[in-house]
Amino acid sequence: MGGHYGVPLERSDYLKLDPHENSCTPEGFGKWLKTLGKGTRLAVDLFSGAGGLSFGIEKAGWTVAAAVDFDERARQTHEANFPGLSLCMDLGDPAERKKLLKLLGPAKIDMVAGGPPCQPFSRAGRSKIRDLVANHNRDPRDLRKELWRAYLDVVKEIRPRVVLMENVPDMGLGDDFFVIRTIEDELEEMGYATQVRLVDAWNYGVPQHRKRLILLARNDVERFEWRAPQSDRTTLRDAIGDLPEIDVVPLERIGEREVEYSEPGRLSTFAKEMRDGAPDRLVWDHMTRRVREDDHRIFSVMDSTTLYSDLHKKLGPEEKQFQRYKADHFTDKYKKLAWGDLSRTITAHIAKDGYWYIHPEQARTLTVREAARVQTFPDRFRFAGTRSDAFRQIGNAVPPMLGQAAAEVLKPVPAAESPAGGLNPRWQQVREALTAWALERQEVDEWYDLPGAEPVPLHAAVAAVLSGARKKPAELASMMATVRRSKRLTSAGFRKLLAAAPTASVRARVDRLAPLVDDPAAWNWSNRFDVPAKLALKPSEESLYRLLIGEDLMLVGQGTIRVAARMNGVETDHVNRLTDGRVNLVKLVGAGEQAPLRMAALRLIGNDLCREKQTVCSDCPLANFCPRRDETPTLF
Repeated sequence: MGGHYGVPLERSDYLKLDPHENSCTPEGFGKWLKTLGKGTRLAVDLFSGAGGLSFGIEKAGWTVAAAVDFDERARQTHEANFPGLSLCMDLGDPAERKKLLKLLGPAKIDMVAGGPPCQPFSRAGRSKIRDLVANHNRDPRDLRKELWRAYLDVVKEIRPRVVLMENVPDMGLGDDFFVIRTIEDELEEMGYATQVRLVDAWNYGVPQHRKRLILLARNDVERFEWRAPQSDRTTLRDAIGDLPEIDVVPLERIGEREVEYSEPGRLSTFAKEMRDGAPDRLVWDHMTRRVREDDHRIFSVMDSTTLYSDLHKKLGPEEKQFQRYKADHFTDKYKKLAWGDLSRTITAHIAKDGYWYIHPEQARTLTVREAARVQTFPDRFRFAGTRSDAFRQIGNAVPPMLGQAAAEVLKPVPAAESPAGGLNPRWQQVREALTAWALERQEVDEWYDLPGAEPVPLHAAVAAVLSGARKKPAELASMMATVRRSKRLTSAGFRKLLAAAPTASVRARVDRLAPLVDDPAAWNWSNRFDVPAKLALKPSEESLYRLLIGEDLMLVGQGTIRVAARMNGVETDHVNRLTDGRVNLVKLVGAGEQAPLRMAALRLIGNDLCREKQTVCSDCPLANFCPRRDETPTLF
């Protein structure tokens, strides 16, 4: 037995793969370009992993000239399955990037693709970086060590016709899409039109719940047309139901590198595609971990609806010790998949344990080949290294079918459709119009609803505590006028604010400022982040406060989501505020110093002009760009 693991500890054999017959070395790349690469649309895949995105790109009509990853096992996998160069390099190292760009110099690269690891910046982190740059001589280029910036650097040097970037939605949601907005902004400055989209992979044939963030860019036209989602989901049975059953004996090895395959009488369309190019009577890598005796019993009594926290109801009194994890902490520690449904998202965690991926019928977890199928790798595609290496590569991969769908959007168009003078991206024009309008509004009564060139924490705090009060615009303007020339809240200023309050409820809101009356240090710029806690601001009030002191954040409310949805030409009542709603906002907010100003302007437009009913399009700075204008009841 293997100690607390409960199974014999073993390391699977190491699968060494021969290079693809049309792969090449750096020394032979020039010759490869003149022969196998000649006359093809060439792509480069950065942070390529095993090659899921590469495979999808090739299916869409490109030839992957070079792929780069820091994982040597993944590089070996890529080299075995693809022609061209497969390089192991650290793209975070500027010297390595320079070496790559020199190698690619003779190639005419049409696409740069990849999924750079993107560590989101927290709001506090971004503020700290700005302070270091402004006050402590921090070099802003220190941020170049971020791998998404390395990706962008390569794009800037190569200037391909199209760009494809893929990542998990949390990359954007974790930092208000700061990284995505920055990438888009810099691409548009280079003359690219861009699109950011959250895509459910199952819409394009992938048999699993998997939502991915796709950023596309092109410098030939502004058109991004995805093919229609497929009407029927590819179920787990469609995906792996034809694969051979494996004998499962507790503690014994499960599966082999080579297992006999007998094609069933009826094969799903998906399975037929997966079998294309594979040996007729053989399936590779149909193997998984040994199963503990207690897990074997648990797997046997579960069905697809069983939660780990409910297992005690299915186990006998003498079997309660089998449930060895605390059920209150691990309600879904185990997940048995269902034949008639999608699989759970395959992630790199499958390399550590397979408890989230228990086979629908057999008392075991998914095999390497089954996991590869769920990720839409065909059976002819093999993974270098040990079984755990294979699981990790599969879990980290972009599903090829999703990669293909995204790449198809970027296919070339006839030369006649490309603008002669280059692109002037629509969304860049939209942001310019929004910025100009906001700068004008700063000079009139709405100054307190927009971050100024030199934001004042006191003004932001007063506007935040008054933001939810029922009051007329003129009343709010009168109250804000009492503090316009002040940077500290004195007793006299506090009394003026109270006197200007039109109702008892508004006065009650002003009273919340009392803890910082006659506390000049509290209003110092260096202490600005402490104000929300000292005033006990609600989350929505704190967000507004931070926006008005110039923080780069996305203010997600009914008004801003409505404006973003209408500008993107989608139905406002079908928008998920936490995901799709934020993606719609990305284009309008943009990045850079004026992003907070634009975000605050969108709040004003959503509240005052682009209302649910009786919109005031005549005063809206975005009216000329709005695809919904003719459909919306308007008040002139």
